[in-house]
Parts: sequence; structure tokens; C-alpha cells
Amino acid sequence: QPQWVESGGGSAQAGGSLTLSCRVSERIEGYCMAWFRQRLGTEFELVSIVFTGRLSPKWYADFLKGRFSHSHDNAEKSVYLRMNTLTPNDTATYYCAADAKGQCLRMLGSTVVISPRPRDFVYWGQGTQVAVSS
Repeated sequence: QPQWVESGGGSAQAGGSLTLSCRVSERIEGYCMAWFRQRLGTEFELVSIVFTGRLSPKWYADFLKGRFSHSHDNAEKSVYLRMNTLTPNDTATYYCAADAKGQCLRMLGSTVVISPRPRDFVYWGQGTQVAVSS
């Protein structure tokens, strides 16, 4: 079972930015790495996915409207979520998660894309809280 260290959560004002980090104790190359979030009283939402292989396609939830950016550093065994133009609706606990089998990829014509499959993410971090005030 990999060990996780999530950091970067905290408080921000609407319109501000935060960067979340997630460091894993084992190699993540070839994994599908995701960020999920859970707002108070709601179900988990899939926020973004990156594949950490030689090709690194990404997927983002439509509700983000281009505000967040998901990146990774295999050498650091880490993924990051840069969150810009935050709104109070982004207040949530954010979790990084891993699909070690890399099942998120599919071919769309000749292009490798990510097909979100939330149930494949079986390894989860402990979560980091983000609070955005208006």
C-alpha cells in the first residue's frame, strides 16, 4: 500500500489561487493519477486526471471551465493541482488518487485520450482541505 503526503490546502479568497501537491512513496510512472474533491454534504466529484507515461494526456471536469491545471513529476513521485480563479463553490476536501494499472487511456482515432473511470482509482491520499471565502 503506497504512502501519501498531500499538502497545499488552506484558505483563499475568491479569485485567488492555490496549488495542491501529492507525493507518493512509490513510483507513479505509467499510472493514471486523479484529483477528486468532496464538498460538504455532497458526493465525490472527479476533478482531473493525468496519465504519467511518456505521453501525458489530461482530462478535466467541465465544471472547472479551464481554471485548474494538473501536472506531475515522475522523478519526484508527485502530482500537483494548480487552482486559479477560485470561487466559494471550490470549497472542499481534495484527494489525490491512483489507478496503478493505467486503465484510463483509450484511443480516439489515432490520438490517445483519457476516458474517466472513477472506480478504477483504488489508492487514495488522506485529503487536504480548501476553503474559499467570498
